[in-house]
Amino acid sequence: METIAIFGAGGKMGCRITDNLKDSEYRVLYIEISEGGLHNLARRGLSPTPQEEALQLADAVIMAVPDVLIGKLAGGIVAGMKPGAMLILLDPAAAYLGQLPKREDVTYFISHPCHPPVFNDEESMESRRDFFGGILAKQAIVCALMQGPEEDYLRGETIAKAMYAPVMRSHRITLEQMATLEPTMAETVSSTLAIILKEALEETVRRGVPYEAAKDFMMGHINIQLAIVFGEAGNPFSDACLVAIEYGKKYLIKEGWKEMFEPAKVYEQVDVMLHPEKLKQHQG
Repeated sequence: METIAIFGAGGKMGCRITDNLKDSEYRVLYIEISEGGLHNLARRGLSPTPQEEALQLADAVIMAVPDVLIGKLAGGIVAGMKPGAMLILLDPAAAYLGQLPKREDVTYFISHPCHPPVFNDEESMESRRDFFGGILAKQAIVCALMQGPEEDYLRGETIAKAMYAPVMRSHRITLEQMATLEPTMAETVSSTLAIILKEALEETVRRGVPYEAAKDFMMGHINIQLAIVFGEAGNPFSDACLVAIEYGKKYLIKEGWKEMFEPAKVYEQVDVMLHPEKLKQHQG
């Protein structure tokens, strides 16, 4: 039986993983020092293990802590891990910026959830309301073996599937590709566009349309628009809508925006996310 240590087990993401692994086939140790985190573990009938003891026993260590802390904590954690153990990160940011210490006898594995898709086959209301995933709704995941023997990929992927269960698909990609997916595609682009949709709704309401009417109109149109664009609906936009799209691009889309996907720009986005104080120097 493999032993897994969850660092930050009582935190926001740590609790999600703890809930999925506490009754799994793994022996799980919980590393937590915050008052709130300890309270969350106690509510689950779980007790923490001292960090040094847990690291000496663990075959895999999951870093369930905020990205901005990984660079500060990784050195001490990796130094305490036994040879052949695996460090699992939940996001590519810190690894992509080179914040993990050099230690060749430890495997580095990164996995991130795709979250339940917009178009799904969930039958229950509870499953459909599991927007994040990892509870009831099926989701895909992406995984990258950054460092370590090839056979460790399957080992890491198996743990990731248990962490994010229920998992319907797992995709093997590189660390660089994962950074392109997030932040660039999923946060810098699509999260920004989602905020613009909300602001468009608010502006419509400000100009006199009743909120419920505007929201129903927006939610329904988002549904069919996504279905058309991603090939789920089987029909195209109307000719008038295509004209409106070209008109909208003129006001909403900055020329050259796809430069954000260039490696140097991806690095810049990750760097700013982990060092928010740098944001102003990139605005202009």
